[in-house]
Amino acid sequence: MDIDLEHPCQRCGACCAAFRVAFYWAEATPAKADGVPEELTAPVRPNILAMRGTDARDPHCIALEGVVGERTSCRIYAQRPSPCRDLKASYEDGTHSQQCDRARARYGLAPLTPETWM
Repeated sequence: MDIDLEHPCQRCGACCAAFRVAFYWAEATPAKADGVPEELTAPVRPNILAMRGTDARDPHCIALEGVVGERTSCRIYAQRPSPCRDLKASYEDGTHSQQCDRARARYGLAPLTPETWM
């Protein structure tokens, strides 16, 4: 039996190419040694940074690698900012995520369901 243990987000990545990722400056280097690499950020307003590429009409995070809806990964996953850590895939923790559904719909991907995690 072939069991696919890959996380659905690794076949999606839509959230990384659908929303602005803005966060408090102290989450980035040099303020936080293991934080978001400063060179991957852009100032949005005083004390707020955004991941480069996400503050655009067609957002696409600079740290996203791969093709949305096929195979993706985050090249700074361990250092990702709080908005990325906070956004969960729909039903990953048993809770529906409208934000996940909206991002997936933008790329023509079906919403995740509770069955996705079984």
